[in-house]
Amino acid sequence: FEQYPDLREAYSLAHSLRMIFSKNTVKDAARLSLARWYNKVDNSGFKSFNVIAATLYEHYDGVLNFFVNRATNAFAESFNAKIKAFRATLRGVVDIKFFMFRLSKIYA
Repeated sequence: FEQYPDLREAYSLAHSLRMIFSKNTVKDAARLSLARWYNKVDNSGFKSFNVIAATLYEHYDGVLNFFVNRATNAFAESFNAKIKAFRATLRGVVDIKFFMFRLSKIYA
């Protein structure tokens, strides 16, 4: 990292964001940590991190809700992807009842 200080700075920003989600268990502590992270991003000048920070800021309440019980919708997203892949193999669905029947037999 001595030869590439920008790389060290970018890694530090990414790592500190990762640590917010892995260590903070209280919503208020996470709110404070995210605010500090936003300040680091502003001071860094990396445009790519500004995009990430803007996305987190736009979904701020939803992101902070993660810290209430540390739950995500990853299972639902995964299941939705499986349904889409299954539907794509059928090349469109004509009979909805039969589609739901097959879906329940395969994934239930």
